[in-house]
Amino acid sequence: MSAAVPPHPQPAADPGVGDAWPAPVATGALDATVEVPGSKSLTNRLLVLAALADGPGTLRGALRSRDADLMIASLRDLGVAVTEGDDPATLHVTPGPLRGGTRVDTGLAGTVMRFLPPVAALADGPVHFDGDPQARVRPMGPVLAALHTLGIRVTDDGQAPAGRLPTHLPFTVHGTGRVGGGAVDVDASASSQFVSGLLLAAARYERGLTLRHVGSTLPSVPHIEMTVATLRDAGVRVDDSRSGIWQVAPGPVAARDVRVEPDLSNAAPFLAAALVAGGTVRVPGWPASTTQPGALVPQLLERMGAVTTTEPGADGDVLVVTGSGEIHGVDVDLRAAGELAPTFAALAALADSPTRLRGIAHLRGHETDRLAALATEITRMGGRCEETRDGLVITPQPLHGSVFRTYADHRMATSGALLGLRVPGVRVEDVATTAKTLPGFDAMWERMLGVAGGPGAAA
Repeated sequence: MSAAVPPHPQPAADPGVGDAWPAPVATGALDATVEVPGSKSLTNRLLVLAALADGPGTLRGALRSRDADLMIASLRDLGVAVTEGDDPATLHVTPGPLRGGTRVDTGLAGTVMRFLPPVAALADGPVHFDGDPQARVRPMGPVLAALHTLGIRVTDDGQAPAGRLPTHLPFTVHGTGRVGGGAVDVDASASSQFVSGLLLAAARYERGLTLRHVGSTLPSVPHIEMTVATLRDAGVRVDDSRSGIWQVAPGPVAARDVRVEPDLSNAAPFLAAALVAGGTVRVPGWPASTTQPGALVPQLLERMGAVTTTEPGADGDVLVVTGSGEIHGVDVDLRAAGELAPTFAALAALADSPTRLRGIAHLRGHETDRLAALATEITRMGGRCEETRDGLVITPQPLHGSVFRTYADHRMATSGALLGLRVPGVRVEDVATTAKTLPGFDAMWERMLGVAGGPGAAA
């Protein structure tokens, strides 16, 4: 087993400002339109399927962020040709024989570290996986145990006790060019990505795959539904008629020309800003139906005091969120959309009554321990945020400015920016960590506020 690395640095009582970004305070009601790039979750799923397809394909409107670029680089290292079209968001993917004898840098991307080991099992030799220091504490055991059950050797260079599989990065998947497939039991209580990663590669296994979830809980079910939908769109037969069981038939993955939806979870902080500052924020391209967990954003914002509507736009609907500056506390289960928790925790700290966020114990294994990080940073600002077994209880109290630490977590950075709309003196440490899924976030945020380009500027 790899040496443990703390999930995030232990914060000092009063960290230095350093190069922290001064989060701008809203000086008036908002009136802004924010163009949100493509979904990271969809981009990386579609890249994997394109790499396993039966011919060349194209992704349009793909997200270009650190996570997506790590996926692109890893697929290239495995022998897949990925080239840009007329703009960086258009990606042409030409599959090729998957090659071993290479290394995959996962960075801090859960989709890379969990989606690509089942793909690497199809390579013709060993593929070594490693990533950022923070990535080495993110759980990997269930997907590696599943590969072992399917006859794929996985090692961690002798660090694990004899006869034990690695459970964290780094590790090596010893591909043989083929996977027989069959049936596996997987405990996905810590991450739905264990299920998605295995399903994405399963059609290329000789007998396909039957996967049974055996854990006590299953977080982020919409992400699994997204995976199943993308597989079916690519012509793969998936039977998910039984709860917690997925059966993928062997067969070709169709090459396609597809457009990626905007990332609805990345839109959440911008839309939430309308509640904090008052006024209106619009996001174009909001899908009428989607498997993204971010689809819950409008109804959650309404529960906290927003008015949401949709208007016809040039490229799909425009979601319009209007707030008065009043924010109400809620009691909500975010099991299906845990990635929204940092945004709604920030709103809760500014609300007029307590909030309880439930069903998000699995966030302790994300980019950082998000529950501990949110509790630490909200408390540092004078708030009251307490961890529970499976979530947070946030009791609003007067807040003051502080350095808001991000622990290399992009969603911590955006929640700090949201708090800074109302609390003067908030400085967000390492705001550049947002490049993981939303490059240029700070400039987009400032344009939304009219800091650059004037009121009503499109971000």
